[in-house]
This record gives sequence, C-alpha cells and structure tokens, in this order.
Amino acid sequence: MKAVIQRVSEASVKVEGKIVGDISNGLLLLIGIDELDEKSDADWLVQKILNLRIFGDEEGKLNLSVTDIAGEILCISQFTLIADYKKGNRPSFIKAAKPEKAVPLFEYFKTAVAQSGLKTESGIFGADMKVSLLNDGPVTIVMDSKTKI
Repeated sequence: MKAVIQRVSEASVKVEGKIVGDISNGLLLLIGIDELDEKSDADWLVQKILNLRIFGDEEGKLNLSVTDIAGEILCISQFTLIADYKKGNRPSFIKAAKPEKAVPLFEYFKTAVAQSGLKTESGIFGADMKVSLLNDGPVTIVMDSKTKI
C-alpha cells in the first residue's frame, strides 16, 4: 500500500461538480492499493501517518503530528500510485488491486483513520475526482508499506 501524504492548509474533492469531502488544516492522503496488500499494510500506514511529526510546534520545529494538532484528514483512493513505468512510456496498472479487493481495504483504511477521532473525509472510490489543495510548506512524504519507506 502506498501513500502520498501532503500537509495542507485546506483541501477538497469534487465529483461531478459537487464537493464530497473537504478539510482545513491537516493531511491530504493519496492512497494506492496493490493486489498483494492486506489489512496489516493499512494498519502500518495508519499508525505511521497519525504519528508522523510534520507540523510545527511553538518554535516552528516539526515536532507535532496531525493527532497532536487535532488536524483533519482527506483520503483519496488513487490506483495510479501503483503504476509500473519501467517498460516503455505508457504506465501499466496491472498490479493495482481490483475493486473487489481495493474497495474493502480502502474502507478499512478510512475507518482506521477515523477511529483516531479526527475529522476524516474522503473522495468516492473509482470516481473521476477533482482534488484541490493548498499545500502547507510544502511538506510531502511518500510511504510504502512493503518497503517501510
């Protein structure tokens, strides 16, 4: 499971011109699910993300997590994070989990994040989404549950 984590001042997602999720200060999470991913991958990512110290303290040092600041979280499913781009110029998405597996695992991930008590919003799985954000910093981190980096 891969995650692109962006610290944002605000973020929203629209489907068919209607806002379906929006947050203020917190994290925008782009989540890619591989065909080999399991709940343990989601559990690892959730714990790392919720405890990731990328928010400034009173001295401006990155010592606080999204939990510490009572931030908000917007989760967006993004199968293109699982792209295989090594051969040719057209990426292959064959390793991305099929909806039968990806939907329940994405729902599990969102539920685990929401159990933190933080406001948690999301886009709509499989929809054509328009994501807007005001990147704060910018601070952007990529995590992969398979390599733990």
